[in-house]
Amino acid sequence: MSNQEPVEETFISHLIELRDRLVKASIGILIMTAALMIWPGPSHIYDIIAAPMINSLPTGSKMIATGVIAPFLVPMKVTLVLGFILALPWVLYQLWAFVAPGLYTHEKRLVAPLVIASSGLFVMGVAFCYFLVFGRVFHFIADFSPTSIAVTPDIENYLDFVMSMCLAFGCAFEVPVVVVVLVRMGLVSVAKLKEWRGYVIVGAFVIAAIVTPPDIVSQFSLAIPMWLLFEIGVLLSPIFVKATQAPTEENS
Repeated sequence: MSNQEPVEETFISHLIELRDRLVKASIGILIMTAALMIWPGPSHIYDIIAAPMINSLPTGSKMIATGVIAPFLVPMKVTLVLGFILALPWVLYQLWAFVAPGLYTHEKRLVAPLVIASSGLFVMGVAFCYFLVFGRVFHFIADFSPTSIAVTPDIENYLDFVMSMCLAFGCAFEVPVVVVVLVRMGLVSVAKLKEWRGYVIVGAFVIAAIVTPPDIVSQFSLAIPMWLLFEIGVLLSPIFVKATQAPTEENS
């Protein structure tokens, strides 16, 4: 009984620690979201998100809202999502602070760079999609549209499209992290990845064709970065594996 009580106390203490970290992470998201609501404000944030589409439409054109409360809910949803993205470093820090005490030194050398790199690559993917892809895709669609059609996108449908595209590009930019983890765990070797290069390129174009609109601009915009990021992961994997080896692995 005396041995069971310390185990139960340790388990409860871990649950309390996890609760505290989740609360702190949620508070960080709420603070960032509240700050965005004060400045620049939900309506202005949505105007920024909608700028690539508005710039591709004829001068003076606007988007439409078919829902009664959509002009209120959609900007609020955008603000909440942006608040979470901006608070992501704080959220990841809380996750790191929770798991770090139970890790060995070489495991900390493994986890910390992956957490930082994955969050940075996700933000880079979203930024790449917004600044480089959206403008070209929307201009391509507007130029392809017949003159008899008035292009007036609905704000909810546009937000769903933007969020799905940003999520797709954010996840696609995680390819180097996935490659490094697979090599570090010993599931695949660098030599085997080089042999699979042709299949990876084909797979990148297949994934791009599935998750992007059916136009060649957006498909190439996703497939080519995925391939290049795969090559970066192959180059960095040996360096990362060597830097995160345990003492027993180094001696062997």
